[in-house]
Amino acid sequence: MPSWQASRTKAASKKELGYQPARPTKEEPSFGGVVELGAHWIHGPSRGNPVFQLAAEFGLLGEKELSEENQLVETGGHVGLPSEICTSSGRRVSMELVAELASLFYGLIDQTREFLHATETPVPSVGEFLKKEISQQMASWTGDAETKKLKLAILNSFFNVECCVSGTHSMDLVALAPFGEYIALPGLDCTFSRGYQGLTDRIMASLPKDTVVFNKPVKTIHWNGSFQEAAFPGETFPVLVECEDGACFPAHHVIVTVPLGFLKAHQDIFFEPPLPTEKVEAIRKIGFGTNNKIFLEFKEPFWEPDCQFIQVVWEDTSPLEDLTPTLQDSWFKKLIGFVVLPAFESVHVLCGFIAGLESEYMETLSDEEVLLSLTQVLRKVTGNPQLPAPESVLRSCWHSARYTCGSYSYVAVGSNGADIDLLAQPLPVDNPSTQLQMLFAGEATHRTFYSTTHGALLSGWREADRLIGLWDSQVQQPRPRL
Repeated sequence: MPSWQASRTKAASKKELGYQPARPTKEEPSFGGVVELGAHWIHGPSRGNPVFQLAAEFGLLGEKELSEENQLVETGGHVGLPSEICTSSGRRVSMELVAELASLFYGLIDQTREFLHATETPVPSVGEFLKKEISQQMASWTGDAETKKLKLAILNSFFNVECCVSGTHSMDLVALAPFGEYIALPGLDCTFSRGYQGLTDRIMASLPKDTVVFNKPVKTIHWNGSFQEAAFPGETFPVLVECEDGACFPAHHVIVTVPLGFLKAHQDIFFEPPLPTEKVEAIRKIGFGTNNKIFLEFKEPFWEPDCQFIQVVWEDTSPLEDLTPTLQDSWFKKLIGFVVLPAFESVHVLCGFIAGLESEYMETLSDEEVLLSLTQVLRKVTGNPQLPAPESVLRSCWHSARYTCGSYSYVAVGSNGADIDLLAQPLPVDNPSTQLQMLFAGEATHRTFYSTTHGALLSGWREADRLIGLWDSQVQQPRPRL
């Protein structure tokens, strides 16, 4: 059994990937350190990132993370090259070849920005655009058939990486035109040595005592009503938050920050009266996928001391082939590889990333089944059939988690940034005198920083500012807003 003890915290959302490198976070104290089941990296840690600014203000980052040099690095939002890349038959791939194909793939990703303001696009999705361009470039490839097959397999692994970044099952589901609206901030992505909870703890400490109530799952938000509270005789409230245990909280305003996945699954019963049709349609259209982590604990490392990320390439895969093998037999082929976590005393941990339907299928398996499958994967890619099995496994299960139903949002084919703005629009909208009963925040409501913790934080500040402006238009803003 793993030595991990249960300890959970819920915070904002973020893209899960980025080892150069939003979803609720869940942290497990482990081996004298912390593993993050949810949000982990600060993406784009620089002056324009409020999460980075708060972390720096609270003294939660090291000298390297705070350095001017780190803040100026332009990654374009792309994942850095792996330390090593292994194939499913145990071969090592030259880093020169990996770099060549990474340049091709991420160069094409950058080209997608050209369609942001285009009147029409050649294809609906990012995935179709990438495949169309790769097919054309293949004509100039030299080398034998085996080399070309390997190149396609490596490119397929980059597709899988991008699925993790975007939180989607397939890049064919991600809309091409709006894809360039997402803004990647400068800065070399970094982590909290003691976990994201250090940040949320400091934010919580700044609030008055007993401001936050835990373990009160909400059953229904009643709005556009007239509710009374004994503590405030003669006053009526337009909103009533009804909890599953029967407790009720009347309010003038409610800021709804539940994940988009929860809204997709429960919006029809979560609000009374129901949401307007246009907001329901926006919830339906915006994409929301699953990206999970699988932690494997080892007694001894089998990787090199300076290794940071081991990428896995399945040689029988290609982004140009739409094969649909059964999830039972092939779910692990969506695994992009393993990030090497800092060693905790004598314990060594790899963190695997997997997105999409394969990730959701993984959640239905037992720990023992996941451990057995990944042990076989590692023995294959290392070429060592005697490789010791991991000591234990720990994994996230965001799709089956009751209050998340997935990881974070993306702009799906058939949707655009206007849908994100519509999701963020307060209710009701028909009568200005009764506006601002329900406000909406969370990563899925930020048009250019969706899927990130900083997008979630900024969306919360946005709605707080909206209420401040309603109650006191003269109040000074405590910090600049982006």
